[in-house]
Amino acid sequence: MENKALKAIQRILEDIGIGNLMEILGSKIPYSDLNTLLLEVFRKRTNDISPSELLKKYSMNRFVHPADIDPIWLRQLEIDLLMIARSSLYTPIQISPVSPLGSCSVVATADQNKVISALRGTEVVSDATNLLALHICDLIKKGKMNHDSDLIRFCTSHRHIRAQKFDKPGLVPHFNIFCMVSSGRDKGGYSFEKQAFLEHIDVYRKIFKTVFNTDITVKINASRGYNDSEGLIQKLSEHINEKSDVSLLKNKVVRDNLYYQGLHFTIIMKLNEQEINIGDGGIVDWSQKLLGNRKERMIISGIGLDMINFLLNREAY
Repeated sequence: MENKALKAIQRILEDIGIGNLMEILGSKIPYSDLNTLLLEVFRKRTNDISPSELLKKYSMNRFVHPADIDPIWLRQLEIDLLMIARSSLYTPIQISPVSPLGSCSVVATADQNKVISALRGTEVVSDATNLLALHICDLIKKGKMNHDSDLIRFCTSHRHIRAQKFDKPGLVPHFNIFCMVSSGRDKGGYSFEKQAFLEHIDVYRKIFKTVFNTDITVKINASRGYNDSEGLIQKLSEHINEKSDVSLLKNKVVRDNLYYQGLHFTIIMKLNEQEINIGDGGIVDWSQKLLGNRKERMIISGIGLDMINFLLNREAY
């Protein structure tokens, strides 16, 4: 937690005169009781809000304003992308607007303060790949899906919201991301990694060629987390060069990336002779953590649709 936030919490505790309030709320009260308590707190808060105050809150809250994007263009793009992914065996799925509290921070490296936490054990979705990973692992654990013989593949297009404030043009509080998740098991020889990585790259190649009439370049980076990250990258590079005509850049320097394990790749689109990073992906250990099995393998990826819209509109002027 940042010093600024710690100081704010200390000030609040001093003002109300209950120095151990965080300990009480954080661990001494059962979670169900805490939820009941907070529900009543927010009910009372809303009872005191007048219609004019509600309008003022709307005006001042950056999270609730409409996106600066044509919804018809976006919906059509989503349909096009999901159909392309489905033709490559990815099952489109409509996920919930909320996910379990801790969906990102428990298995990944995201700070919970970057997520809009909610009541009833939920948070607003800030990364759909985490929710897809949870769905896949739930299906596997319940015996409803099996990935021993073939990969499990899901895709979605979902509106995300993140709490941190962005200062760069095109980066907004809520935005659409098209994403894919592949799940399988380690069978040796990097067989899962080769197949899943090639499938992800192939879908994006089709998307940008078919929908945007442009090519992509894929940059692959070695990340720590595998016993032989450099060997993994070399094998994946050879496999992509053999099976695909996509332009491939390889970064041989192994980086400390706590989010991705072994492989991190960046999707670069070409727009008016410029190369722009539009999405990324890589290997994550979420299914290993969720299912408690080191043999589990998972690759995720995503591209920003609002950012594509921003770039296309910017180039039009």
